[in-house]
Amino acid sequence: MQGLARKLMDDDEEAPEAIRQPQVRPDELRILEALLFASKEPLDEKTLAQRLPDGVDIAQTLQMLRDEYAPRGVNLVKVSGKWTFRTANDLAWLLTREAIQPRKLSRAAIETLAVIAYHQPVTRAEMEDIRGVTMSKGTIDVLLETGWIRPRGRRKVPGRPITYGTTEAFISHFGLEQLSDLPGLDELKGAGMLEGHLPPNFSVPVPNDDPTLRDDEDPLEPGDLDLGLAPRVEAESDQPPAEGTAAEATAGQPERRSGDRTEDQPEE
Repeated sequence: MQGLARKLMDDDEEAPEAIRQPQVRPDELRILEALLFASKEPLDEKTLAQRLPDGVDIAQTLQMLRDEYAPRGVNLVKVSGKWTFRTANDLAWLLTREAIQPRKLSRAAIETLAVIAYHQPVTRAEMEDIRGVTMSKGTIDVLLETGWIRPRGRRKVPGRPITYGTTEAFISHFGLEQLSDLPGLDELKGAGMLEGHLPPNFSVPVPNDDPTLRDDEDPLEPGDLDLGLAPRVEAESDQPPAEGTAAEATAGQPERRSGDRTEDQPEE
């Protein structure tokens, strides 16, 4: 009995010392942690694996680090196929005063963004057909400025209109791991975002942001990336225009207001 009591006393004396000793963590975990904290942008597994010792299972190591940070105020999350540290969702309310308030999008811009996300690649004319209203040119410009959409290519139809799709910035901003995580028909109904009585053939397409051009798309040309967001500067000339030139150039063409342009037609 005396021996047992002394052993228990010795264990009690040693316990605080054991608690004070730091836990030894594998080097690969420490390396991943340092890389992700130091990076301004999310990193993919290929980039991370290049910095790790040979033979390390990158997927398993990332999962270990993810589990380790799960109960903490900062979590390791996967966004658009890449890994990054983010503040825990349940602590977001503490940071609301520190958050930068972005410019609020109009209802037309939100609807257009949803059409592009679900129906990409999609042209402006197709957006108008889906929404049932004519779009103003500024709607596309605002979404391009946010960086959430991008021009993909040109549809192989008369006029060769530009097709649009979403970007990685869109997926990152809305906290999605991939575009297919967008809510489907049942989820939209459950959230009360769709009316109870829908047409029998109504469906919500499965979003797909595969960057590969479709069979009905042509690649963009260098000039297509200039979408005319900045005003054109016309060179001044001291010579008066030749008589009859303007009349001949515009003969037979419909009248157009100054500054108007058909977005689906390529600029000359």
